[in-house]
Amino acid sequence: MLECVVNLSEGRDPAALDALAAAAGPDLLDLHTDPHHHRSVWTLRGEAAPRRLARKAVARLDLRAHAGVHPRIGVVDVVPFVALAGSSAADAVAARDRFCAWAGAELALPCFAYGPERTLPEVRRDAFGALAPVAGPDRPHPTAGAAAVGARPLLVAYNLWLADPDLERARAVARELRSPAVRALGLAVGDAVQVSLNLVRPHEVGPGAAWDAVAARADVAGAELVGLVPDAVLRAEPEDRWAELDLAPERTIEARVARADGG
Repeated sequence: MLECVVNLSEGRDPAALDALAAAAGPDLLDLHTDPHHHRSVWTLRGEAAPRRLARKAVARLDLRAHAGVHPRIGVVDVVPFVALAGSSAADAVAARDRFCAWAGAELALPCFAYGPERTLPEVRRDAFGALAPVAGPDRPHPTAGAAAVGARPLLVAYNLWLADPDLERARAVARELRSPAVRALGLAVGDAVQVSLNLVRPHEVGPGAAWDAVAARADVAGAELVGLVPDAVLRAEPEDRWAELDLAPERTIEARVARADGG
């Protein structure tokens, strides 16, 4: 089975989010929205639901009217395919390539591929410059921009809020934490400040280790899990820290798949 964690540049309009959720259909496992990031993270399974969601997003959303604190290149900003049990990394790459070909042809959406060849930060840096789309036009869609379509291992998207809303401190902490296992940004979110993390090797650096690394440098006010977490990553943390780390058994990928299957 494949998971697809689509990041859309919309996090404020309830009517738009309802229409997008209806398009995603029963393969929607989780939805996380953030009005300050003006972004929503859709955890889906399979290949059909991401296409339905992308089609609705391109028809409904307009990047020209978008303003949010998170970097983005399009309304269908990031479309990563992830191999779960029963699938392989090669399956995820093949699904990525099929999505790129489909979105380029059907939606006239420029698609940039990431995964084994390059990272998502490289796409953000080089799109329409040193890097050309693998599908779709060679210029941004007039309202939808472009999409970064990937094949990647499981990761955990995780925000840690600082007690002191000092943006420069958050950026400094983020710089110090970056490594092959952690991507980090310091962001101002309304009146608060967060260190926004992608734990790209969560079995090496999980939520607890991320919290501790930030807390060694600045007071942490709280944690926010974005989307779902693999059950093994949850179980690696002491149960008495789950609430502090914003973790729970019902927020694992495995639990949501079982629920979707009627389990």
